[in-house]
This record gives sequence, C-alpha cells and structure tokens, in this order.
Amino acid sequence: MKQYISSILILSAAIAVIPAIPVYVSGKAYNQAEISDTDKKEKELPAIQENTEPAETAPTANVDKVSADYSGTPYKVLDVSSGEILEVSERDYVIGAVCAEMPASFSEEALKAQAVAAHTYAQRQRLREKENPTAELGGADFSNDTSKYQGYFTQEQAKQYFGEHFDESYSKISAAADEVLPYILTYNDEPIISAFHSMSSGKTESAENAWGAAVDYLVPVDSSSDTSAPKYLEETRYNSDVLRNKLETAFPGITLGEDISSWITVKEVSESGTVLSALAGDRTVTGNDLRLALALRSPCFDVRYEGSEAVITTKGYGHGVGMSQYGANAMAQNGKTWQEILEHYYPGAEIISAC
Repeated sequence: MKQYISSILILSAAIAVIPAIPVYVSGKAYNQAEISDTDKKEKELPAIQENTEPAETAPTANVDKVSADYSGTPYKVLDVSSGEILEVSERDYVIGAVCAEMPASFSEEALKAQAVAAHTYAQRQRLREKENPTAELGGADFSNDTSKYQGYFTQEQAKQYFGEHFDESYSKISAAADEVLPYILTYNDEPIISAFHSMSSGKTESAENAWGAAVDYLVPVDSSSDTSAPKYLEETRYNSDVLRNKLETAFPGITLGEDISSWITVKEVSESGTVLSALAGDRTVTGNDLRLALALRSPCFDVRYEGSEAVITTKGYGHGVGMSQYGANAMAQNGKTWQEILEHYYPGAEIISAC
C-alpha cells in the first residue's frame, strides 16, 4: 500500500482540516456548507447542454478499473439523532455521499469524479481524527450532521430522497462508485482537500482568494462551460429596510448612511470574479462575508441601485474553489474521463489506490 500518512497537519499551516469538517483558514472556521457548496434543495437541476465546450485537461493518469467487491476499513459515523456510532463500509459511504452531493442525472464520468472526491474527503477526515480526535465525535470519524460534515445518505434516506426514481438513480450512482473504488486524490502523499462547488463564474477560484491561504492544487482553472449552466446568473433585490437589517445583523456596529447606494461598494475583484474586498457602510468586508450576510449564491457578484433597492447579480453557485460539478458534467458530456476531470480541477494532485 502506498504510504500517504505522514502528517495531516503539514499540508498548510493555515488549513488544518479537510473540506467537510470545520476548516480553519487564516483563523476563520468554514463548515461543510461553505466548503462543499452543494444545496440539497436543488437536488435535480437540469444537466448542462451537450454542446458545451470542454475545458482543457491534463494527461490522463494510468488507473486500472477496480472490481466492485473492494471493501476497505468501515467508516465510523456518529448518528447525531441517536448518539449511536454506526459502521459504514467505504463503498456504502461513497455511494451515499454521491447521492447527497451530486444530481443523479449527471453523466457517469462526473459521478465517478464526485465519488473519488467524496472518498478522498472521508480518508482525510479519518486520518485527522486519528491524530486530533474531536471530543464531540466520541471516537467516530465524522457525523451525519451535514452542517459540519460531507453530505451522506443511507439507503433508506436515498429512497426517500429519490422517491419513484430510487432504483434507477441508486443503481446509476452505485455503478459509478464501483468503477472508482478504492481511488483517492493525494498531494505530497496525503489525501487532498477535495473542495467542490456547484458552478463557478467561468473560472474557478484559488483557495488563497477564497479562504486566505494558498493550496498548491486549489488554483484557478478554466471552467467556461459553467456560464451555460442553469441559474448561472441570479438577480436578488433588497429594499432599504431588508438590506439595512441584514447588514446590521451580520456586522454589528456598522454605520450606514441615508443613501442606500453607499451601503455596498465593490472595491477589488479577482481574475475569477470573486469580490475580494468591498465596503459595507463603514466596514471593509470580503465577498464571502457579504455572501453569507445576504444569503447570496456566490461571492462573484455585481451591485447596482435602482431607487430604494439594491440589485445584486451573482455569477455561479458556491465558493468556486476546486471541482465545479457542472463543469465536471460538461467535460463528461464531451467525452472526458473521470481522471481527466479530476486532473483538470485539482492540478498536480495524484490519483492513487487507498488500499
């Protein structure tokens, strides 16, 4: 077995944990909802149109097909409702994670890429818990609290989630997961921070711009097909009363003038479109600060004012770091393999067998 357990904390002094647990970057904690950026309420968004142009990819890794009978060490999952620690096979966990995190309508190669990202997350989290146990987990690797950890459905939950489409959806996702077990992504012999999001602004964002700390494989790459994804542009309107309440709640002590047009001013934007700095009244804030404060779909946004209303138009959905799920689907529809997808969105990472 390839050795990749050196030290889970040396990847970055600022990034000490993986995407689906609270991730500390420059002293600020980010939870699973912020890092993985998928929304269960939009579980079956339409697939990207087939004529979407593919992104450029790196050379394909030499990865052999794995038989479906792979069975690694079970994960320990704390059921927060009962307090019981459940043992879940790696295969069942990966299938359940893909069910929770990517629409089953997506192409098989995209589902495989998501399965590897989900498996990588779980491996990294398990290693972290061995080195620095989290007291509230009581010996588990993670819990089924999706506000803190990667989404995961049991088969029964998947049945409720997919309804009459369960058999077709679960079979499709299971087949995709079986194709890629037991592969994970590593960098410097450690499981990577396998961040992903729904769709970018057209170019993914760096971890440094999003969270304040550079990560070698979480850098901007082309994802121009995202601009054709459903709901790529979303417009949200706020009247002065609503906007004032949201800003004052998010930023206690903020000073807002009488003129609404001075309440939010974008100052600096990255090449990927992320708002790096803005003025909210008398406060200097980040685009992600405003994204959370105003429940925006993305930190890539423009602001204009129409009378007593602020109109904010977002591009994409999510933080924009790592793999774009819609971008992955577009690449798959254009004939790219799961290896090519992962190599594109996590440049420099290596695909290895975890067994």
